[in-house]
Amino acid sequence: MPTAPRAELLEGLEQSHYGPARSAEPEFSLISPTFKRPDEVREFIASAAQLAGPKSRFEVILADGTPDDSLRPEIQAAAEAAGLGVTVLYRAGLPVSDARNAAAAAARAPWLIFLDSDCLLPQGYLDAVVQGLARDAWDAFGGPDAAPPDFSLLQKAISFAMTSVLTTGGIRGGSSKPTATYYPRGFNMGMRAEAFWAVGGYDTQFKCGEDVELSIRVRAAGFRVGLIPEAIVWHKRRATLGQFYRQVRRFGSARIALAQRHKGQMKLTHAFPFAFMLAWIVALGLHLTGLWTWPVHLFHGYFIAVLVLSTIQNCSLGVGLRSVAATAVMFAGYAVGFGSALLGRPYR
Repeated sequence: MPTAPRAELLEGLEQSHYGPARSAEPEFSLISPTFKRPDEVREFIASAAQLAGPKSRFEVILADGTPDDSLRPEIQAAAEAAGLGVTVLYRAGLPVSDARNAAAAAARAPWLIFLDSDCLLPQGYLDAVVQGLARDAWDAFGGPDAAPPDFSLLQKAISFAMTSVLTTGGIRGGSSKPTATYYPRGFNMGMRAEAFWAVGGYDTQFKCGEDVELSIRVRAAGFRVGLIPEAIVWHKRRATLGQFYRQVRRFGSARIALAQRHKGQMKLTHAFPFAFMLAWIVALGLHLTGLWTWPVHLFHGYFIAVLVLSTIQNCSLGVGLRSVAATAVMFAGYAVGFGSALLGRPYR
């Protein structure tokens, strides 16, 4: 965890500001780490620029680690085109947790909102946050992620796989009745600056799962933590199933690290994909050998349920079919990462 004074977290970083001047007294600091991917960063900036309400109530801080410093010119162009002030902190190879801590140290607002650069902000996002905080008085909050109508069929399918109560138990905020305690995640997570610094910010030793690890410490410190269901972000996630597989493989490894660091952080929901894949392999083996043929049909039934539910929710058979593939890839990737970490070989 960062123990150095905030000023030291900014040492060795180049700071630039593009577009209109920073707000003198913003209410919210919108923070995102960036690393290459200029297209998604341009879209992120454009979405922030069209947020409802005065631009003076928020600031945007990006902490960039792109090795060849090729992203800053893209950020400058996007900020100027959108008429939005954007502050950039830069160091080649800047890790994610270090980036978020540095951006928090540079922030001026009493509320820090951490976002992923592959997220788009709906126009009413900040209004939903303000209304949710007034209603529930959270010290730290998270919001769901979803896929808008103009996302591709695969993006919608991956969104379903990651958010449905049928696949992940709703623990990412996709359900009003999740199967485990809700912990905000870094793609859409806000907290009072005082809460962030009271627990020491992000633990830079965590290479994946660092957002959940922070949320665990914030909740354990006695701060009020909860979900604002209306504060949705559009999450574009990965462009291919291969990229999605590699991402969730890291998530599986991170779950073991979280359980090792924090007692009681391994629930049945977290182990479900690993147990599911093991059981599926056994069922397939029994079916192929003819020893016991019916268990494999239980898994067929599960994927049919995924197909039907996703098709109904998205009004698209194409999304439903891709949701079956995305769910299978998600379970496989998570199970491999989870199992490897159990054996002492986590994926980073």
